[in-house]
Amino acid sequence: MPILLIVSLVTILLYMTAFWLVAYKIKNNGIADLAWGSGFVLLAYVNFLNSSSIECIPIFSVLMVTIWGVRLSVHLAPRIRKREDFRYAEMRNKWGNRAAVKSLAYVFLFQGFLIFCISYPIIMIIHYPRDTIQIFDIAGMAVWAAGFTVETIADRQLSRFIQKEKGPANPVLTHGLWKYSRHPNYFGEALLWWGFFFLALPGPNGWLAVFSPILIGFMLLVFASMNLMSPNELEGGVSGGDQGFGGFPCGFLRGCSFRDIG
Repeated sequence: MPILLIVSLVTILLYMTAFWLVAYKIKNNGIADLAWGSGFVLLAYVNFLNSSSIECIPIFSVLMVTIWGVRLSVHLAPRIRKREDFRYAEMRNKWGNRAAVKSLAYVFLFQGFLIFCISYPIIMIIHYPRDTIQIFDIAGMAVWAAGFTVETIADRQLSRFIQKEKGPANPVLTHGLWKYSRHPNYFGEALLWWGFFFLALPGPNGWLAVFSPILIGFMLLVFASMNLMSPNELEGGVSGGDQGFGGFPCGFLRGCSFRDIG
């Protein structure tokens, strides 16, 4: 297991370095977002192909990661092709002549390390299979399905709004799932990783995998709080829908603010 963890880490760092080389060539660090979802898929298959036993739960888990990662990459690809994400453009301007080296370290390799850490429950599921399906397996798949469904529907609603409904008289998306949450897509992604945690829980020291959903949940919460999102989401009025509430959001709920709590 320790050797496979090292192999996984080296693999994802080399993978992200390859994406950095492409980004350097085309001057668009936004492809780091494209590498995000597919990076999880890569690690899942690297570990699955090095697994000695084949059981149904590891197979289901690899398929679940594949479905999620491929969908996310396909969803983000059109946006990345248009222009460099404003976050990465600001970093490039701020870093100046050292943008290439800093983007390798702070954008690509750092995201690669995060992918490795968050993938820990997937690695555990693959290398510690069991013969029978347990209650945690059923719960895990149900939670994953719920999170994946919410994320997919929210992304589609946002894309449809930007393409067909957004205008001066209708600048903010406030219907569908976006009526209840300022970032339902983030909430869905955070939720599905709790599903992977439940799937890993029956394994040896499976509780250690809890840092994975906590880490990605914290990351998404920070992004939501600081409005570190794509121009598409900003143009879609996601953050604008909460301008009347003020402050940073204390969660994914619309109108929930730290300032309100204080």
